[in-house]
Amino acid sequence: MARTFRIFRDGAFLAAFFILLVLIAAKLDEAADSTVRGPFHVIDGDTLSVGSERLRLQGMDAPELDQTCEDDRGRPWACGEEARRLLIRLADGEMECLGRERDKYHRLLVRCRSGATSINGMLVRRGLAVASGRYAQEQVEARRERLGLWAGQFESPRDWRASRGMMDDFSFVEAFMDWVKRVTAWQ
Repeated sequence: MARTFRIFRDGAFLAAFFILLVLIAAKLDEAADSTVRGPFHVIDGDTLSVGSERLRLQGMDAPELDQTCEDDRGRPWACGEEARRLLIRLADGEMECLGRERDKYHRLLVRCRSGATSINGMLVRRGLAVASGRYAQEQVEARRERLGLWAGQFESPRDWRASRGMMDDFSFVEAFMDWVKRVTAWQ
């Protein structure tokens, strides 16, 4: 009898503990996203500003402004400039960005939309950014159709920055977290 009571008591405690964790997670998820509306100034293929606020498009990584890639014939093209031009076109008009987290440079990490269109996803879908934690399906489609970066050869934006010493403070923890995000995005 005492053993049955202990099993029941321990099970009830465990269930209450998990319910408490779910409630805490739900409360944390309720933290409202900041909404940012334009007019936006496009800095590069994945960075915007509005007023003094810097915004970094979340879940994707576009080539840097002075980065070049190769087309299907091995000819260089200004992929960083092309990513910026596409973002300028996509940001022209009614656009809204939502975010709550900040990166190590204090930029607000955002997901932007123009109507029902995901701006972040569109950059990946058109092959002018690589998926980084989100937008895996858009990247699969761009690769299959050999659009943008996927038409030829390119160095990933992260590797390009690292090879030029632009990520001196990049840490193992950040690399691991990025890997976790990529792995979970495929599920």
